[in-house]
Amino acid sequence: MASPLLAILQEKLQTAPHQRLTFAEFMELALYHPTVGYYSSGKVAIGAQGDFFTATSLGPDFGELLAEQLLQMKQILGRSPFQIVEMGAGKGDLAKDILFYLQQHYPKELEEIEYYIIEKSPALRQQQQEKLAGFSYCKIQWCDWSELLENSIQGCFISNELLDAFPVHLVTVNAGKLQEVYVQYNPAQNALEEVNDSLSTPEIQAYFDHLNIDFSNYPDGYRTEVNLGMLSWLEQLQTKLKTGYILTIDYGHPAAKYYHPQRSQGTLQCYFQHRRHDNPYTNLGEQDLTAHVDFTSLQNHGESLGLATLGLTQQGLFLMALGLGDRLNALSQNPTDVMTLFRRRDALHQLIDPMGLGGFYVLVQGKNLTNDQLQTSLKGLTQPPMV
Repeated sequence: MASPLLAILQEKLQTAPHQRLTFAEFMELALYHPTVGYYSSGKVAIGAQGDFFTATSLGPDFGELLAEQLLQMKQILGRSPFQIVEMGAGKGDLAKDILFYLQQHYPKELEEIEYYIIEKSPALRQQQQEKLAGFSYCKIQWCDWSELLENSIQGCFISNELLDAFPVHLVTVNAGKLQEVYVQYNPAQNALEEVNDSLSTPEIQAYFDHLNIDFSNYPDGYRTEVNLGMLSWLEQLQTKLKTGYILTIDYGHPAAKYYHPQRSQGTLQCYFQHRRHDNPYTNLGEQDLTAHVDFTSLQNHGESLGLATLGLTQQGLFLMALGLGDRLNALSQNPTDVMTLFRRRDALHQLIDPMGLGGFYVLVQGKNLTNDQLQTSLKGLTQPPMV
């Protein structure tokens, strides 16, 4: 059966300049078309039977440890209310784990917290609201970016595996020159195909100029991605944040590793029923599309906007510093059945596995913090204890 998204793309291509789309435009439709995009359709499947794992699908530990970090941020700022803004909240598991943990252990602190969720997928927003429907111990509100006033947030913006799903431009090297990869329709094959041409915007070249990357000696056929959307996203956050923190967790690399000549096919990946592959033009609207995050550009752009870089670390180290090691040690102290013990220990180890979730990066940025606040070390950025 033909994909309904293919018909929508064909119609879009007929009126597009040169009857082609940038890959970023294609990816935007594939993931976020209001009715048949992957994230908008309600078909997103997370966990053992789904398309991909996230830290929250392994249990509540990830959210509970993040709650400890958020609580310390609240104490450092000394603000009430302390506002948490989660962007792209999936099915609502992270919000649930954070809020229920605070309710159980810090009920007085929770009374001074407001939790905002920015989610543009109606299907996911409904699932989040259902999951958090019984929670009434602090203010929870769903909103759009336009509803947050400039310099209104005093607290922390948090995102987990959000930026990897931002639409990216694809570029390739031809005879030492940078070109862009476009998507067009081939009627003879009734399929989408790629074509290379000049860059669609000078912002792409400027992106690499800021990184001092010269492609003249890169091999022909080298291709990679450019996430311009994350730069404008950070600009938006900076205008909404009055004082506090931006906590970004995702898989990615520093620019030197991301754009190394030997990484010749970039990082774009597709996920369908726990199978990873590299064909974005199949399973249209049915599969996840992701690309790694260039944390160097995210950090540098933040500093150009006046955001202080408080730390860049890996998720495994971040969670260990917040107490994951104590949780592992406690397993051996508390008697339980063997299967429960194994499952729980496996989940905790997956969170810190350097070849998996533990290898994700955690970037913490701050705005309008006093010298004393800047000098107070965040728990997650301290050296974790050995276990």
